[in-house]
Amino acid sequence: MEFFTTTYYGNTVQQWLISLGIILFVVLLGKVVYWLFSKIVKAFTRKTETKLDDIIVDLIEEPIVFMLMVSGIWFAFTLLTLPEAFSSAINNSLHIIVAMLIGWLLVRLFEAFYESILLPWSEKTENDLDDQLLPILRKGVRLIIWIMAIVIGLNNAGYNVGAVLAGLGIGGLALAMAAKDTVSNIFGGFTIFADQPFRINDRVKIDGYDGTIIEIGVRSTRLKTLAGRIVTIPNSTFTDAPVENVSREPSRKISLDLGLTYDTTAASMELAMQLLKDINNENTHTEEKTIVSFNGFGDFAMNIMFIYYIKSGESIADTQTEINLEILRQFSENGLEFAFPTQTLYNIETQQG
Repeated sequence: MEFFTTTYYGNTVQQWLISLGIILFVVLLGKVVYWLFSKIVKAFTRKTETKLDDIIVDLIEEPIVFMLMVSGIWFAFTLLTLPEAFSSAINNSLHIIVAMLIGWLLVRLFEAFYESILLPWSEKTENDLDDQLLPILRKGVRLIIWIMAIVIGLNNAGYNVGAVLAGLGIGGLALAMAAKDTVSNIFGGFTIFADQPFRINDRVKIDGYDGTIIEIGVRSTRLKTLAGRIVTIPNSTFTDAPVENVSREPSRKISLDLGLTYDTTAASMELAMQLLKDINNENTHTEEKTIVSFNGFGDFAMNIMFIYYIKSGESIADTQTEINLEILRQFSENGLEFAFPTQTLYNIETQQG
């Protein structure tokens, strides 16, 4: 038929239809392959004992399907007679896309290796250093793969990557000046790993924030405050400001100032001090060391200083509650009265009269 032999833009209608048919076919084939991965391959991998194959199949199915579709579309264009500039642009784009698809596939394979092998291994170890380094390794490997994919893709597409890198080197000084804060944060991250002022799950106080470390990165560290909010702190902050690691304190010092009425006798004062020592010694959450002192005569009370130490890992709020309730109970049973602000006024004229 003349219709199929009619030429449009250098190709017959038949050639255009064949290329279009190939494109539709590879798109349909991609759908079929994706369905095979989802239904058949995944069903087979679920029966195996290891989870590695399940993770690999789940992560690589999309890159493989896209690679198949891109290859089919490229083949369809090769059957056509196209302008040289357009054909060259298609070929160059294909090299870049293929390199990116391979990079995507490698990233997915590394993610499978990370989730199935590295992450379970780090959870079994007692050392927290691997928990801090693995997220950095994960980001670093992914970044290297993508950079290599872009460089290889541009090189295969005919671009002079060396000239591009040289051009970047000329502007390196300006870039370094613009990124000085980022560089400072990166060096701060290395300082954290070297000095280890804190680890993941440690409670710290830094720059007005009080919370638990949940992630240590190359550029920044994330902290979950006591209110449950996530705060991202640049690593350079930890090198410039003092860090108080609350989790590493050997014990929590608690200081109480108790005031007894001036009706309290010396014997009762000695009894009160002994009761405080006994309360501390009988509590299993506190250390044996304690300081009890009759340390002054106040305006309206005789003061007792009571210092005790809560063991590391024990609940501070619960232990304080136990100690305070026991003080209130035993002082009440022994007739020891706490003082409250009072003032006595004397009428001098009435007394003289």
